[in-house]
Amino acid sequence: MRKALLLSLVAAMVSSLLTSCGMNSMSSGMQSSSQTAPVSLTMTDDPPAGVSVLFFQVSLTDASLMPSSGTAVSLLNNNTPIQIDVTQLQALSAFLSTANVPAGTYSSLNLTFASPQLVIFNDSDQAIASTCAVGTVCQLTPTIDNSATVTLSTAPFPVTVATNSPLGFLVDFHLNTIIQSDLSVNLGASNGVTLKQLPSTGPMQPPPFGFVAGTVESVMASSNQFTLQTAWGRTFTIDSGSSTTYDDFPMSACATGSISCVASGQIVRVQVASVVSTGILMASQVTYLQAAGQQTVEGTIVDVLPPPPTVAGTAGLWTIKLILHRNPTNNSGLPLGGEASVSIASNATYSIDANGFTIPSGLTFTGGANLGVGQTVQVNVVSGSLGPVTSPMPMVAGEWSAPRLLAFTTSTVELEPGQITGTVSGLGSASFTLSGFPSICFGPRIAANATSLQSMVETTSQTTYQGFSMDSFSGLANGDVVSVSGWLFPQNGVVNPAVGPPTVLAEAISLHSDGWF
Repeated sequence: MRKALLLSLVAAMVSSLLTSCGMNSMSSGMQSSSQTAPVSLTMTDDPPAGVSVLFFQVSLTDASLMPSSGTAVSLLNNNTPIQIDVTQLQALSAFLSTANVPAGTYSSLNLTFASPQLVIFNDSDQAIASTCAVGTVCQLTPTIDNSATVTLSTAPFPVTVATNSPLGFLVDFHLNTIIQSDLSVNLGASNGVTLKQLPSTGPMQPPPFGFVAGTVESVMASSNQFTLQTAWGRTFTIDSGSSTTYDDFPMSACATGSISCVASGQIVRVQVASVVSTGILMASQVTYLQAAGQQTVEGTIVDVLPPPPTVAGTAGLWTIKLILHRNPTNNSGLPLGGEASVSIASNATYSIDANGFTIPSGLTFTGGANLGVGQTVQVNVVSGSLGPVTSPMPMVAGEWSAPRLLAFTTSTVELEPGQITGTVSGLGSASFTLSGFPSICFGPRIAANATSLQSMVETTSQTTYQGFSMDSFSGLANGDVVSVSGWLFPQNGVVNPAVGPPTVLAEAISLHSDGWF
């Protein structure tokens, strides 16, 4: 799994994960001086050998640019820590904050982290650190070795921030380097956290600017803008234009895509196209997640249990186990990294979050038979059903203790794009084989010596490409290390090498030119 933190320094735009800057030490607001430029910080995502990293979250508590002379400039608005789920950033990046930075020369960037949380599946041949047994899912709170502060001072530093001139950085986490054999976290490990400068000119496709999700606070329809508050309490002004698309909004909210789709209280996700000099974010895409008052959660399926034998007159229910990744309303009863046992109502609706993408015929998600371990799904929480697990079902990959074990019922299951990283082989005309498919997706029920841990990646004309010499399928080569964002479809409803490799329909493919993943 590749996770990267994109940190952008921008004077008319901001990068994917985190953007912010101040006029002086620990300054937190946007500055109006003409001698400043907006700075953006974005994050994107590598696991230890023999380990599937299902969840890795860390809090960014400080991000400071160090000038060649003078006082450090804080990039965190109001010094509010930002929690980052790094495992969701293999092929994506997330926008965190934006603020103006004084023009001048800067020699380094200091990043301070805290409170790491780790969930892994141990698919090695031995217990890890005498803590995580073979073939189990383990929820851990690792310690941080040495310092929690990373200083990035080599190339591209020193850098010059020029008035009204965009500048951006990509900070990349390599989990297989920073996670140690005893499951501690060493942020100072060689090449554990690296930095690249984003191009200041030319087209910039996702993930450089990334996404930000939150609750709509207010809508200014006359100016095609709305304000968005994130789960960590940061508020952004979002601007839209003729090229902005609106996806997944119910017909009751908008018949045609426009600012009229957006309403106060909605939970939405915004793909950031750019940041203007005033710090306003320009949206390329606004995606509806849920209505006001609803509760949804997104997670990775780690087990699927078909309906048990039925009793006359009753219908059995499908049950899935999820590792929770996103909780748009920040409900403390749905802890990120926790495990949820989700009972799917017999009348539940199944759908695909196509996000404007055309799903080819033959790839379906219409019922429990289409569920598979490794899929990313969004489910709603039926009112009154959320609570702790009272009688945990045996899980093939182990259990955790309260309070991170919970259960609820859902009436909607929506297949979301997930992310997977591996090596390209067997290139065809529009598809290829991707090795390195997480073994948890095959599960302990598959023979331990199974070697065909692969998936078949299918592309269409809508698939986007990032980092290739040609941003098209023809830019791919056997041996490339890539991250794929897309929808997972098990072969005949089963993820099993003996049946056939699962299919991943690729929405986006990112090249890791350094060979790290």
